[in-house]
Amino acid sequence: MRELGDEPTAVTRRRLFGITAGTAAGTFIAAGAPTPASAQSPTRRSPVGPREATSLDAEGAWRKLAEGNHRFVTGHQTHPHESLRWRDSLVEGQHPFAVILGCADSRVPPELVFDHGLGDLFTIRTAGEVLDNSVLGSIEYGVEHLGIPLVVVLGHAKCGAVSATVDVVRGRAQVSGDVSVLVRSIEPAVLSTPPDADEARFLAAAVDNQARRVASLMQERSVTLRTAVAHHGLKIVAASYQLDTGAVTRLT
Repeated sequence: MRELGDEPTAVTRRRLFGITAGTAAGTFIAAGAPTPASAQSPTRRSPVGPREATSLDAEGAWRKLAEGNHRFVTGHQTHPHESLRWRDSLVEGQHPFAVILGCADSRVPPELVFDHGLGDLFTIRTAGEVLDNSVLGSIEYGVEHLGIPLVVVLGHAKCGAVSATVDVVRGRAQVSGDVSVLVRSIEPAVLSTPPDADEARFLAAAVDNQARRVASLMQERSVTLRTAVAHHGLKIVAASYQLDTGAVTRLT
């Protein structure tokens, strides 16, 4: 017999990402508002004030990313939001200002590339920015339940996943196992990239094409994201990172 208080806990999308009912007021309009004092835990008081990021619109969020990337490029990083005090303030919830769908490549960690810290970016990484259902669901969660106004698809120079797909398309290589799933997902971007005799230039164009294509696919496949773009100010943009300079360029 189950005693009082032993009822099983429902695993909802809010619980899945560690957000409480008080911090995820589930509408796009209210998602940026600070949590009322009455809704905060009486036993834990945040040591910092309201997050600046919660008031940003999509263009403001992009400017914040661009400013951070400029610091990274010029070697003037501030490494924000890494302190013990800041970490403690995030225990009760998160309020990131941008979703970044980036490549799994170890050379392109978004928090470093954009010079931001804990709780700032809702980061999802897959080889070649491949979009599957779990990735799309994660993005929807960030937009719908965290009120994030900006989604960035971040490709990068010399992407190994795109390069491998080019080799497969041109008959120079074969892939096996689940890597073939990645290649099949990236193939449309490679096939729709205009031919170029310069291999490096073609790869760069295919990388950018993949980022643009994934940004477009998000809206095609997700009613949640289409609605947010049409009625709640969400922007979905493609961007590209250069390994040599560290610079991020907005493509759309």
